[in-house]
Amino acid sequence: MTTGKIMLVGLGPGSVEHMSGRARAAIAEADTIIGYVTYIRLVADLVEGKEVVKKSMTEELDRAIEALDRAKQGKKVALISSGDAGVYGMAGPTFEVLFQAGWTPDSDIEVEIIPGASALNTCAALVGAPLTHDFCAISLSDLLTPWPAIARRLNAAAAADFVVALYNPKSGRRARQIVEAQRLFLAHRRPDTPVAIVKSAYRPKQRIEFTTLAAMTECEIGMLSTVLIGNSNTFVRDGLMVTPRGYANKYNVESGDTRDGEKAGRSLSTGLDGWFAAIRTSGETVDELARRHGLPTDYIAAVLADTSDDEPADADEDRVFHRSPCAPCGPSPRR
Repeated sequence: MTTGKIMLVGLGPGSVEHMSGRARAAIAEADTIIGYVTYIRLVADLVEGKEVVKKSMTEELDRAIEALDRAKQGKKVALISSGDAGVYGMAGPTFEVLFQAGWTPDSDIEVEIIPGASALNTCAALVGAPLTHDFCAISLSDLLTPWPAIARRLNAAAAADFVVALYNPKSGRRARQIVEAQRLFLAHRRPDTPVAIVKSAYRPKQRIEFTTLAAMTECEIGMLSTVLIGNSNTFVRDGLMVTPRGYANKYNVESGDTRDGEKAGRSLSTGLDGWFAAIRTSGETVDELARRHGLPTDYIAAVLADTSDDEPADADEDRVFHRSPCAPCGPSPRR
């Protein structure tokens, strides 16, 4: 029996020069190409002479079922997604369909996931370096996710000062979600927080607009847009959006010297150990500390009660970094 194969291919932003070599090879290897009609159009030059199955938006399960049916016939199938197949792409629904059908990794049908650059990566590259510090992605589409769940995620990300990439921010029928997202962010962020809106990154109709949190809903936003909302330290200078990593907290950026009280390669004086010491000598109650730091009271109480960190600091690090320079290093353990 001929073994079939499903290749979940991430196209990246869509331009062939930004696709990985493996993605191009997988499309060339495939007997059948399955995907949303717009994504098929992006790789039209690569799929000539192949069976092409075009599907509409909202037909993700149909695409996965078609891929499984072809693979059962022994065909090699390229199921394509823009960006990365595992980021709001076809990898998830495909595995749902496969598992429902009784598939296991030991089955006759092989499955390969081929990564591609997601919208947050490609949009960030066009506007500067907005993702240099902690960030997250949230989809505003409530077609499959209840709005209260989305709202909780937005509120938590805004309160925690993440840089946030909003996917599926607005469509013809879903115009209100971006307004509600703005409302939630304004409860935690300054109105002048930098925002970049990128439409059709690396495609012919690419459009980039810099704005602020307060003004972003006045901009042109659609389903082909990704909205990048900065954190409290993000800035825009000379047309570039940058989120500092935090080097200025420890080093003089001009000279590279460490600031007073700091050590290269060690946690900040205001890092975990410094924070432990500060809250234990603050004289504040658990409730007061929880309110000030925006953390659960149970967590604060547990930290105050935990004495395990009273051991000599950096003991493990010393064992790692002070080994003989000639000591052989084996392969890293798999985790």
